[in-house]
Amino acid sequence: MPATQTARSAQPLTRSVDAIRESVERLEERLLRREDNAVLLDFLEDDLREGLDTIADVEAHFTDVLDLLRNEEPSPIALMDAAEDFRVLNRLEYLMVVVAQLRRRLSQAAGKLREEG
Repeated sequence: MPATQTARSAQPLTRSVDAIRESVERLEERLLRREDNAVLLDFLEDDLREGLDTIADVEAHFTDVLDLLRNEEPSPIALMDAAEDFRVLNRLEYLMVVVAQLRRRLSQAAGKLREEG
């Protein structure tokens, strides 16, 4: 997919919770109305929200670092504080967990679509 399409489609998702809900509802329309499908869709929606929130946190860290470096005279202490911000590493580790969960849930949804037909 060209970069312009990726940027165009990814941006509204980070800004609009409704886009997540609409996407999950679109999948819901293709699945049978069953309790296990409803649970799967709830988890899928949660994973999407959590992943996008985590990406936003990582992006904020990089923006903070860029802002610091744009400063005409960044202090050594400020640079070290930015380097020692382990919250971003924790968020990246969490993102890996969320991506793994999302992958599993999408695989489950694919299997259900195949079964149901």
